[in-house]
This record gives sequence, structure tokens and C-alpha cells, in this order.
Amino acid sequence: MTSEQASGATESAGREAIGAVDVTDGFVPVPIRTVTRETVDAVSLTLDLASVAEGFDYRAGQFITVSVPIGAQWYRRCYSMSSAPSVDKGLRITVKRSIGGPVSNWINDNARAGDVLNVRAPEGRFVLDPLSDAPLVALAGGSGITPILSLIRTALHTTDRRLKLLYANRDRDSIIFRDELDDLAELFGDRLEVGHHLDVDSGLLTRDQIVSVLDGCAGADFYICGPRKFMDVAEEAVIDADPRSVHLERFETAEIPPPEEVSSVATPTTEEVTIRLGRQKVTVAYRRGSTLLQTARSAGLRAPSSCETGSCGTCMARLRIGSARMVNNDVLDDDEVAEGWVLTCQSLPTSPTVHVSYE
Repeated sequence: MTSEQASGATESAGREAIGAVDVTDGFVPVPIRTVTRETVDAVSLTLDLASVAEGFDYRAGQFITVSVPIGAQWYRRCYSMSSAPSVDKGLRITVKRSIGGPVSNWINDNARAGDVLNVRAPEGRFVLDPLSDAPLVALAGGSGITPILSLIRTALHTTDRRLKLLYANRDRDSIIFRDELDDLAELFGDRLEVGHHLDVDSGLLTRDQIVSVLDGCAGADFYICGPRKFMDVAEEAVIDADPRSVHLERFETAEIPPPEEVSSVATPTTEEVTIRLGRQKVTVAYRRGSTLLQTARSAGLRAPSSCETGSCGTCMARLRIGSARMVNNDVLDDDEVAEGWVLTCQSLPTSPTVHVSYE
């Protein structure tokens, strides 16, 4: 995962930000062991966890949250591990430069071996099902290969599962982990099939092209990660493949509808929201168009959050009274939703009053 959004703040700080420490919300300073340039606009950082006492064990496909000071503002972003916990000693994240993205640009331009990065313990549900021995099919677009590589390497080294990867990029030079993927395909040629799609050769990847690649993949576990347009096309195509399960990890924030589109004559106007977080309980007037997470923040609560795309589950809470509509949900299953669980970063109230509890 890489949750990188444009900000109004100017990225005016560079090396002077190195060494600043964020001690809030569970962040700890971790040294950078190595910095590896993957492509012209993507870099991998291997973190040295020897100084971290506990809490940084992770599962393939998970992410960490990074806190970086740029100018007078701290920024938090989520980055998936590209390392495999069963194979690698260190924890590696891979960050692709994003237009207007303060943190991704700062990391690509300034991170050096020996520097300290403020990170929070791994999270995320984009992980392997330990009870499944079904074939694994992965669809990745651009930097979406990051958690996919972690999943693939883990499955290859710890299971006997067969795997197929379709990886879409702009051109050959933009393929992250190109050599590493070639090596894996050669080493595990009897179990791993890697296919590349390059936009310069074939145009943007289409639903029909994906469907043709997925022929014979019925009953597989599918993992899809990449930018929004790629995800929409891939998810639609996978439905026809008769999957055993589908796991999604989005790298772009879902768009919350403007206030005028939130309400309708069939939806009561929300008047107030009550939020419980630990020992704190507040009731505030609802501001039309705000998510439950935004409402919690405006009430002065430090509600848990991370990706803010509806993909990680960090912000999940339980509706005790009232109802809400989730704009995007890549985490909660039907049973959890039926029990009242919501992703507050994606939830818009749909009843006159709403009571939500972070548990």
C-alpha cells in the first residue's frame, strides 16, 4: 500500500527533516539499513529492526505507516512491505514517486542509509489465507507490485501452491523488481508464471485482455493491487473467472461524494453523532458530507486511521445506533458488516443520529 495524496503544504524541507522524531500514536524511530534505487522513480528502503523491542513482526502483504516532517508539518503515509517475512531478515518498503506527493518525493530525494525513519507497527488484511492451498493469481499495476511481491515470495518459499502474476506498467523501464521477478520465474518455473503488460506496446490494459489471461484460473485466490482505474478494470474481469476469493488493496484514496450528493429525499438528515473512543465519549453536531472519521477528528478525538482508502481496517469501529453507508470497503466481510462494523474513513451517516464505538 502507498497512500500518497497531494497537499497544500510546500515541500520546502529536505535533509533537515532527517532525525526528527515523532513519538505520538505508537511511532518509533527505526534506522534505514540500505537504500536501493529500483527505477528512476522508485526506491526501496530496508529498515533495521534490531533496535525495535517488539511489535514489528508482520505478515506478507501488510504495510507500515511512516511519519515524516516536511517544513512545519508532519505527514503520515502507508507503504506496503515488499520483503517476505519468511525469507528476509530486514523489513523492506518500496516507494514510488507520486506527482504532488510530498512524502514519496521526499523519500526518493532524501532517504539515505543510516538515516532514521519514524514508523508504526505493521497492519493490514491483504494477506494470505493460511488455510488455502488453492492456486494464487495476482494482478498488479505499477507500484501495486509491492505487496504482491511479498505475497508471491512467501507463497513460493512456504507452500506448494501454483502462482500466476499479470503485471501492468507504462514501459519496460518502469517495471519495479524486473530482475527479481525474472529470477523468481527461473527458479520456480514449474510453479510461477509471470506475464507483463506494457502500455507503450498494447495500450492500457483492458477487461478483455485480463479475461483472456485468466482462462483456466477458476477456483483460485485472487489478489489485486494498483491504481484506481487498474483496480476497477481488474476487479470486473476477475468476477468472470469464478474465483475462490478476491482480495483488494487500493493505492489511491476513494473519492467521498460532495455534500449535495450525500443526502436525498429518501435519506434522513443526520443531526448529531456520538463517538466513543477508549474512555472518551463525545456528542457533536454533524457536518453534512463528513465521514465518521472526519467527524471524530473535528470533535478533538485522535481516532485510529492509516490508509484512509477503505483498504486496511485500522479505522474500523462499530455502529451501536443508527446507520451509515461505506463509499469503499475492501476489508470487512458480509458478516462483519452485518454485525455493525464500518470503516469510519469511508462511512457517511444515513440516519438522524449515529452512535459509533472504536473497540
